[in-house]
Amino acid sequence: MDYRRIIPCLDTKNGRLVKGVNFVNLKEVGDPAESAVAYSAAGADELVFLDITATLEGRKTFIEAVKRTVARTTIPLTVGGGISTCQTIEELLSLGVAKVSINTAAVRNPSLVREAAARFGSDKVTVAIDTAKNPKLPSGFEVMVKGGTTGTGIDAVEWARKVEGLGAGAILPTSMDTDGKQTGYDIPMTRAIADAVSLPVIASGGAGALEHLYDAIEQGHADAVLVASIAHFGTFSIQQMKDYLAGRGVPVRR
Repeated sequence: MDYRRIIPCLDTKNGRLVKGVNFVNLKEVGDPAESAVAYSAAGADELVFLDITATLEGRKTFIEAVKRTVARTTIPLTVGGGISTCQTIEELLSLGVAKVSINTAAVRNPSLVREAAARFGSDKVTVAIDTAKNPKLPSGFEVMVKGGTTGTGIDAVEWARKVEGLGAGAILPTSMDTDGKQTGYDIPMTRAIADAVSLPVIASGGAGALEHLYDAIEQGHADAVLVASIAHFGTFSIQQMKDYLAGRGVPVRR
């Protein structure tokens, strides 16, 4: 059975769980390790831990927070933010991290994706793509870097195809236009990327209602959905999300 996955996203800054809108106006909402324990017990399929200001602040991922989180979770953990070398990837994987997510560093140095995939396996390498609408580009979506703050002029769909060719194992596209607003995922962007590659695509940025999860999977052709505000603030439990999707015919792991 090809299950669709629900993946809570632990956005962190200085080792603490935070949430904002469009990656700014961040407010602390707890401890990532405590949240990881709760989500593991609640039936989440995987977790993503993003140190969302690491690249912007020019430092490596907050390793101590990762260690605490890995030690207390029983489901696969993907870590991203400030990862720019195979040495850092090796360090994270040695801690028990299941996968790494590379974003800005992949744009700056695409060979990092190829090298990491060859060395550690494609299944360990997710490429995150932050996007923003740009009608001047063929797909209408531009790749953003440095925590979604800086445009690159690169077409997001073309970039997704390129990283697939470099050996990425999954793609995590986040819309800067919808992130944190809880008005729904950017369906056209998600679908454009999902339809352009044969890799698993994880929809991200904007979930605020149960139907948004369904729309990302059915209309956006996503293999998984990343959830943050909708989960962290207790709007819906993981079980409620899975019950809703199952009720609409989406295969989920129960």
